[in-house]
Amino acid sequence: MFVLYVILLAVIQGILEFLPVSSFGHLCVLQQLLGMERGPGVLLEAMLHFGTLAAVVVTFWKDIVHLAAESLEMLFDLIGNLSLYIHNRRTGEKLHYAKLISNTYRKFAVMLLLSMIPTIAIGFTARRLVPLAAASRMMPGAGILITGVVLLVVDLSRLGGKKAARDANYGNAMWIGICQGLSVFPGFSRSGLTICAGLLGGFSRTFAVKYSYILSIPAITGALIMELGEFAAPEMTLGMGFAYVFGMLISGVVGCFVIRFLLKIVQKGKLRYFSYYCFFIGFAALSLSYLVL
Repeated sequence: MFVLYVILLAVIQGILEFLPVSSFGHLCVLQQLLGMERGPGVLLEAMLHFGTLAAVVVTFWKDIVHLAAESLEMLFDLIGNLSLYIHNRRTGEKLHYAKLISNTYRKFAVMLLLSMIPTIAIGFTARRLVPLAAASRMMPGAGILITGVVLLVVDLSRLGGKKAARDANYGNAMWIGICQGLSVFPGFSRSGLTICAGLLGGFSRTFAVKYSYILSIPAITGALIMELGEFAAPEMTLGMGFAYVFGMLISGVVGCFVIRFLLKIVQKGKLRYFSYYCFFIGFAALSLSYLVL
């Protein structure tokens, strides 16, 4: 029975991860409705999110390879510049330094790094509150409603522009990182908030979506690393551990099948339709929480 429950959550995660409606919030609501006890911390949710990263990596593989290569070369240039600085100080020469941010992918990489700073700060600060929020009967529904409000306001305001990595500024990256940090709480859609932040900064819809999903790779990986210690928790059993890993694989397979279709919906569809869905689910979750209480 527990394995079937994990499979159900994995399928839902694989589908909803790529829509701006908070898959984490849905998982928490579903767990409460089914009356299933939560495992240690938020390990299961982190592993299910990690599974869907396979779909993100496959979809944006070329961009990820370019980002990794340029980041490595930028690191080498930084080391070279430090060596030149030491050499110039010792000899009095004025050898020219290599330009670190010399192309679009290098700027993209720096922006992703800057976005991770507030994400890590918020995630680390709130690490003890997240399990409590996930167990709350009110928080997931309320978070989904807030996500719906943000999506509706951004859509009705017709925000967005034509910015891509070349035109974006580093302030945009910090705001997107803050929004991603807030999404550690259930109900606050990571993709919804980060896409909206990108549109507020003048990003094109295509670049806002791409930025959001590539940014999820280090964020979700870091969240999983922080939760891996829960495998040693007293309430964790061998069967539960295998079920979690199996659920991660299922969410990855489902995500690989649906990501391209869902990305087209997010890129071309109106955000207000997702906000209407969030209002329905959010109100339903809050109403059911009162009935259960």
